[in-house]
Amino acid sequence: MERREEDEDTKAIAQSEDQEEQDYDDEEKREDDDDDDDDEEEEEEGAAADKRDDEDKDVSDKDAAEVKEKKKKIKNVFQDRKCVPGIIYLGHIPPRFRPKHLRNLLSVYGEIGRIFLQPEDRQVRKRKKKAGLRRCDFTEGWVEFRDKRVAKKVAASLHNTPMGTRKRQRFSSDLWCMKYLHRFQWIHLSERLAYEQTVLNQRLRTEVSQAKRETNFYLNNVEKSAHLDKLRKKRQRDGEQVEEKTWDFTQRQTEEEIQMKKKKKDSVSQKHLDKARLMEQKSQSNVSLLAKIFNSKPSQ
Repeated sequence: MERREEDEDTKAIAQSEDQEEQDYDDEEKREDDDDDDDDEEEEEEGAAADKRDDEDKDVSDKDAAEVKEKKKKIKNVFQDRKCVPGIIYLGHIPPRFRPKHLRNLLSVYGEIGRIFLQPEDRQVRKRKKKAGLRRCDFTEGWVEFRDKRVAKKVAASLHNTPMGTRKRQRFSSDLWCMKYLHRFQWIHLSERLAYEQTVLNQRLRTEVSQAKRETNFYLNNVEKSAHLDKLRKKRQRDGEQVEEKTWDFTQRQTEEEIQMKKKKKDSVSQKHLDKARLMEQKSQSNVSLLAKIFNSKPSQ
């Protein structure tokens, strides 16, 4: 009986050990399956991440390409766009100031194109020549910058500032007098200069024609007077009476004569005033007498 019980106990223990081993194997299989599933999920997630990275790279490459294309377009636009020139007007030009000085002073701020300085009037130059000065000064000027934005900045920053940057520098005591000419082109200046030149030429032509007419009139009168003198001498030789013509003309009054006339008029007017005062006094005296006569009471 005891052996049977021991055998039964050993069988039960063996069965329990087998059961435990089987359970352990099942658990290991489950863990392996779970690990396989996790590995598969990780692989799927890695593939998805790689796909996302590839997509992001593609998008970033596309954006970079678009940005590059935009930059190229902007550069092409700026290259194709021509720089519109701007013109600055100079209202004051100091003595001994020349275009080369102007170019040297303003070329620091930007590229300069054409420069024009208006010379002085001819009469002023003639006076200077008589006084012994042979130099030609300028009264106003125009400067053309290649870019109008630079011209605007230069006119706004340099207006009413000294021309020289140092005290001992030339033209340091003079101030810039600048103004940017909005929508002004060099053609307008050339048209204006051409108009002034045509006006000057027309004036010169009229003066020359007037001088020619005066000289021709004088020469014709000289010829007529010489011909009349010859006729008069011939008639005198023949014994005929010659009637001398007299010219009736009125001389223009001088300033002294005009002043004398004014004084005479003033004296005449003064005489008239004195007469009027005397008449007033007499009339007043007569009025007082008549008043005394008619206002006197009748005698009783």
